[in-house]
Amino acid sequence: MKNKVALIFGSGGQDGFYLNSLLLEQGVVTINISRKNSDVNGNVGDPKFVEACIKQYQPDFIIHFAANSTAHHSALFENHETICTGTLNILESARLYAPSSKIFLSGSALQFRNEGLPINETTAFEAGSPYAVARIQSVYAARYYRNAFGLQVYVGYFFNHDSPLRSEQHVNQKIVKTAKRILHGSKEKLVLGNIEVQKEFNYAGDAVAAVWMLMNQQHIFEAVIGSGKAYPIRDWLAYCFENMGLNWQDVVVFEADFIPQYRILVSDPQLIMKLGWQPRVDFYQLANMMINE
Repeated sequence: MKNKVALIFGSGGQDGFYLNSLLLEQGVVTINISRKNSDVNGNVGDPKFVEACIKQYQPDFIIHFAANSTAHHSALFENHETICTGTLNILESARLYAPSSKIFLSGSALQFRNEGLPINETTAFEAGSPYAVARIQSVYAARYYRNAFGLQVYVGYFFNHDSPLRSEQHVNQKIVKTAKRILHGSKEKLVLGNIEVQKEFNYAGDAVAAVWMLMNQQHIFEAVIGSGKAYPIRDWLAYCFENMGLNWQDVVVFEADFIPQYRILVSDPQLIMKLGWQPRVDFYQLANMMINE
């Protein structure tokens, strides 16, 4: 029997890495697609490129992870092209050339109205940043193609998830990497914003397992992907430094006039857990994994 084929757009990040590993274990042939250093190099924002990929490989699964994971206004046009246009390119090419494929689109916790309560699939969207705008448009495109053409389009709304592959653009990895450099003699300071902000500390390998579970059923098409457990950044900071025998108070400098994007960002993951998914790696295991990498 012919092996299933999956196209992973945006394969260069942590989600692409862990999903690729999971699918290979499942016997799925993966075609990793990114702008560079991948099986196929190209831009998901280019309709002709996406069309060519889908026509050539006739995939059973199409995953769209490509994005610049920042809410900053400077990424406005990049994220519009990658998330919005990329989504439309994938959906239209799938409609024309691979209509039986299953398609996954990344969503984000940041596209919801956040009133400090656990967020689930029924929480209203709120366009609080250019990144949120792009994610919201992507979801509405998914719903259109699902309803109008019967495409099997899934959306997973990711809450914060990390791994040793994270860049220092993300505060969890920034804390770990800085602490490790200080342990080895660096005299640098660790510049942070508000460490009382609470968010989830999930593992990327667990998050992509939820993606795969979601795509392999036909009852739920949109689901929040998170643990439902939030911790203040202070806890991560303290644990990572104590693990290395350091005192964070000696090296942390706080940004003046820092305004956090939210006070708490936490999921209500009951729906995805009804499918049988549970996170395997907790806060402390994730920290140990990133420290010992």
